[in-house]
Amino acid sequence: MRRLPLILSALFIAAATPAHAQTSQDEQVWLNLTAMGSVKGDLVYLAEIQPRIGDGVSRVNQAIFRGALGWKLSPTVTVYQGYAHIVSPVENGADVNEDRSFQQLNWTLGKPWGGELMSRTRLEQRWRSDGDAMGWRVREMLRYEKPLRPGSDAVNALVYAEGFVALNDTDWGVKGGFDQARGFVGVELGLPGASTAEVGYLAQVVDQRGGRTAVNHVASLTLFFRH
Repeated sequence: MRRLPLILSALFIAAATPAHAQTSQDEQVWLNLTAMGSVKGDLVYLAEIQPRIGDGVSRVNQAIFRGALGWKLSPTVTVYQGYAHIVSPVENGADVNEDRSFQQLNWTLGKPWGGELMSRTRLEQRWRSDGDAMGWRVREMLRYEKPLRPGSDAVNALVYAEGFVALNDTDWGVKGGFDQARGFVGVELGLPGASTAEVGYLAQVVDQRGGRTAVNHVASLTLFFRH
C-alpha cells in the first residue's frame, strides 16, 4: 500500500506522455490559498492566490490570481463566471502575462463507496502578452475523497485527475488537442469550521512546443478557507 501512490503516478505519467516525445522533468512546490463562501443567499464567490515554485524548487516560475462569482443552482450544482491573471517570470527577459476569462460548473455526482465524487468542468478564454490570438481550452476534473475513519471528516483520503484540451491553435504556441494532464494523491485535513487543507503529491504532464513534454513532480499544499 505504501507504494500505491508511486505506482499510480508512474502509470498516469506513462499514459499521458506522448510517444517519442523529448521529455524534461522538474521538482516543484505549489502553494494555494483559496477563500470561498456565500455573498448572499445562493450567490457565492471564490478567490485564489497560487505561487508555483519550480526549477528544482529554486524560484517562483508562475503566480496565479483567480476570482469568480457563482450561483448555486441546487445543493449539488454551482456555476461560476471568473477571471484569472497569471504571471510567468522569464529569466533575463520580460515576464509573460496571461489573462483568462472562464466559466465553471461544479457538480457533486454522488457518494459511491462511502466517499464523495465530484466533477469540475471549466471553459477558458486565454490571452497572452507574447501573442495576439485568443486560445480556447476546456478542463475536466474528477475528484474523489473518502474518510479514513468512518463517521469522521478529520482526515480524508483524496485523489483527483484533470485533463486539459486546447480547442484551437494560437500564435503564442498552443496547438489544438491534448494540452496537459494532472493526477493527485494525498489527504484532506479538517480545520476549524468548514475549512480544510489538502496535502499530497501531484504529477503534471504538459505538452510543449516542438514535440517536447514536461513532467513535473509537485509537492502540493492547498488551504481552503470556507465560510
